[in-house]
Amino acid sequence: MSRQFVVSGLRPTGRVHLGNYFGAVRNWVELQDRYPCYFFVADWHALTSDYADPSKIRQATFDAIADWLAAGLDPDKSTIFLQSEVKEHAELHLLLSMITPLPWLERVPTFKSQQQELNDRDLNTFGFLGYPLLQTADVIIYRAAFVPVGEDQASHLELAREIVRRFNHFYGPVFPEPQPLFTATPTVPGLDGRKMSKSYGNTIPLTAGADEMRALVMTMFTDPNRIRRSDPGNPDICNLFQFHKLFSDPATIARVDRECRAAQIGCVDDKKLLAEIMIEILEPMRARREQIDRDPSIVWNALRKGNERARERASETLGMVRKAMQIDFPELR
Repeated sequence: MSRQFVVSGLRPTGRVHLGNYFGAVRNWVELQDRYPCYFFVADWHALTSDYADPSKIRQATFDAIADWLAAGLDPDKSTIFLQSEVKEHAELHLLLSMITPLPWLERVPTFKSQQQELNDRDLNTFGFLGYPLLQTADVIIYRAAFVPVGEDQASHLELAREIVRRFNHFYGPVFPEPQPLFTATPTVPGLDGRKMSKSYGNTIPLTAGADEMRALVMTMFTDPNRIRRSDPGNPDICNLFQFHKLFSDPATIARVDRECRAAQIGCVDDKKLLAEIMIEILEPMRARREQIDRDPSIVWNALRKGNERARERASETLGMVRKAMQIDFPELR
């Protein structure tokens, strides 16, 4: 039985925040012990919306990889690489564009919604329209069996599966249809109660220092109906309690729930308690990140190794694609 590969990537938006960690990176760390995995920084995807000012992409790439390594991704277990360093992604994207009907791209749910959300920039570009096709190339260039996704991302993967079926219909069974690997991804609220997102400015960095962590937790929104210290609280609608569910042990969760409802613990004291719990649990990652900052070659060496491994499999796939599409000319090599 052939090995089943897993592929996933994230755009370089800088340091990993808790939403990124619980939504993707923690799952990656677990998957690398079960499958051969390819994890990449999607720097070309960053250009689809930030093409006018790419000045932050390099540092954001370093910060992302450094935090991935700090969180437990192992370059000896996983192939960790930079999208733009594997040119086969671009060639496959071009070849897939020859067979992909335009309406398939126009109906992608995020195409119009992101144009509306990111209305401060011109997204009427070929690159932005075609980014789901590049996502498809990113996955199938490694002949991936699985792509870890949340339920809300399933439609993107279905487009990739449709494109694979169309390609295989024309040229033969080159690609497997990548299957979604649905995983539990808890919703992580931001400091203000909305979904944690850098676009909202409400994030908590995964490798924040102790003082920064305490300061950020103290700004968290709490139960809006609890005006006075003596008012009973409702943990079900309190930001702090959602973080207790992510970080605290069952006994602490039960105690905070009971004491909040009985007004036996105030929001300020609860914030102090939560901050210290988070600091302790995240300390190993923070220490690892500090080590990487002292020796940046850890990141560049991991990428150098990963880029080479990614190129090997991607090149093998492109050879299969060219042969299937009858654009392979061994006489010229």
